[in-house]
Amino acid sequence: MKLALGTVQFGLPYGIANQAGQVTRTEAKAMLQLAAANGIDTLDTAIAYGESETCLGEAGTQGFKLVTKLPAVPDGCVDVSGWVKGQVNESLARLGVSAVYGLLLHRSEQLLGKDGKALYQVLQGLKEAGLVQKIGVSVYGPSELDSLIPQYRFDLVQAPFNLIDRRLATSGWLQRLKQGDVEIHTRSAFLQGLLLMPRALVPPKFMPWAGIWDRWHKWLAQHSVTAVQASLAYPLSFPEIDRVVIGADNKEHLSQIIDASLGYPVKDFPDLHCEDEKLINPAYWSRL
Repeated sequence: MKLALGTVQFGLPYGIANQAGQVTRTEAKAMLQLAAANGIDTLDTAIAYGESETCLGEAGTQGFKLVTKLPAVPDGCVDVSGWVKGQVNESLARLGVSAVYGLLLHRSEQLLGKDGKALYQVLQGLKEAGLVQKIGVSVYGPSELDSLIPQYRFDLVQAPFNLIDRRLATSGWLQRLKQGDVEIHTRSAFLQGLLLMPRALVPPKFMPWAGIWDRWHKWLAQHSVTAVQASLAYPLSFPEIDRVVIGADNKEHLSQIIDASLGYPVKDFPDLHCEDEKLINPAYWSRL
């Protein structure tokens, strides 16, 4: 199973289409049991995801590979190594584990700053100490890799990838990472739920890209396929991608996503490719 369960909803009310709010502890446990029963073996979280790590620790994560992310090192931090080790130890305590599968930097550009080498060295040290199996970065776009990869060796890279944001493939980085034996996780298969919204419910601020929504919903109608099926089938169709990280609001939602991932062999995907950051990067949406 190439799906991985993203758990930001376990700690925060997240996603433009999320009507349910933050997942309850009881619901989280049920979702983890469902995930395990369906062969999902990887959980994605982050220190910055509110109560997500604490929720996972209480629910129990035995049998799962855990990938968490380190927030930005504070400005003026005089002991980068001590700060990182403290953050990771607290993270492990919240998760209730002695080690994690992956540790990613949430702000990869810090590796290019004055403390970049020290930051990378402490990550390597955590790996050598057995606290982390794989180290890497979570990027907002593949262009971040242009300056990072020549300087640093990563075991794992996470990046957005969906029917609209295809930069990981079109830039050539998908192939280059795989050739470099880097594990690849993609996120944002549904573009935070935007791809799943009925045409009439797409918020007005996204109307500058009306042509994309028109093509998308016309194609869905012509092919008698659901938005969830097609949105998942696209990243799942790439053999280079090791895990497709998806989030769910509850057990029923997760069950629907799992079912959708198993079924539809889509080949002729619609051309929705767009490189406008204002659409493909949700960080810009509040400014629209």
